[in-house]
Amino acid sequence: MEETKKKAVLCAVFPQNGEEESDISLRELERLCDTAGCSVAAIVSQCREKPDVRTVLGSGKVQELSFLCSTLEADLVVFDCELSPSQIKALEDSITADIPVIDRSMLILDIFADHARTLEGRLQVELAQLKYTSPRLVGKGKELSRQGGASSSGSVGARGPGETKLEIDRRRVRERIAALEEELDRVARNRQVMRSQRDRSGIPKVGIVGYTNAGKSTLLNTLTGAGILAENKLFATLDPTTRQYVTPSGAKLLLTDTVGFIRNLPTHLIKAFRSTLDEAVLSDVLMLVIDASDPEFISQTAVTAELLEELGAQGKPTLYVFNKCDICADRDALVQMRSLASRSGTEVVFVSAKTGAGIGTLVEKLESMAMAGRHRVTLMIPPEDGAVTGLIYKEADDVEMEYREDGILCRCILDDRLYARLKQYITEE
Repeated sequence: MEETKKKAVLCAVFPQNGEEESDISLRELERLCDTAGCSVAAIVSQCREKPDVRTVLGSGKVQELSFLCSTLEADLVVFDCELSPSQIKALEDSITADIPVIDRSMLILDIFADHARTLEGRLQVELAQLKYTSPRLVGKGKELSRQGGASSSGSVGARGPGETKLEIDRRRVRERIAALEEELDRVARNRQVMRSQRDRSGIPKVGIVGYTNAGKSTLLNTLTGAGILAENKLFATLDPTTRQYVTPSGAKLLLTDTVGFIRNLPTHLIKAFRSTLDEAVLSDVLMLVIDASDPEFISQTAVTAELLEELGAQGKPTLYVFNKCDICADRDALVQMRSLASRSGTEVVFVSAKTGAGIGTLVEKLESMAMAGRHRVTLMIPPEDGAVTGLIYKEADDVEMEYREDGILCRCILDDRLYARLKQYITEE
């Protein structure tokens, strides 16, 4: 029997002239709720220059929210902005229906917790959750009341058992955070070892980045047959996956699928996933995947660019991949983007990872960018020049040696400097 979805009421405040942007963010929040297994029962929004310090919404809107929650039998209230601990408590106290109030960041963290599969992913999500929620631990009800042991507020000895339990909870959270950070440091060191091994191979590294649900995992599956989960949902996959891809011309590339980006991605989540996101930062080339069928792809690309800059990945050679072109309704927008790209010199390709359209062009451009300044060659080294192999082993990449009677056959990747130095031995490239 299909599980009944929880009903959520969404809330937002927006300044004058900010309604359109708020609508875009709310539509995204709806999709986040769907990914989390909730259905949206109603939306409450209000135009205010500044959110109310106590309840975000004005008193009249809070009454409307309370009435909707009771009438619709809602299970959850989700705000499209970050809430302070005091605002959460004030809102929960103001809503007659006894239901939790969370914000956008809490919802994203919940989705991450549900979708994390690897040990590292689960540790990262738990750490982000604890760091975000620890300041929001508050006592509620008589059992946890701050005044639970006193007959009059403000008198000496007014702290009841609720205060004690709250402090115990916070201490346990701090201890767990310290343990998680220590465990993640160990996992990060292991990841660094694996990364160093890939660096020694000399194979160019390509980081697949982009907004969530742009089709990054589908693209990796299409190219390499990775078989990773790819669904039409936000944050369907979180854990990075690296696969080797050999182009039709024989060039080897390491493709890494990374976690998707989204507006207002929680800061704690970015920090917790730092070692994972470094896969993009340390790549030789970035493949920025864009959902061409989404009307908001321009703003989504801007969000991705901002987050990449925050991570320190700006300035890397980047191939912009417009995906889902088979279902793109706005063909004029694609034509404009193609024209703009040609004028600016930006490397752009239009594909459909699902149907395979445009993948050949994508591979050609990706190989050209990844191998820029690198030469895959075959060398024939005479026996009397055998000492050259020491230089090759030391400075070349992806080295294969075959010892023959007439000399040493070597296949490897050379940079421009080494290429010029060993040009006399090159028989094929």
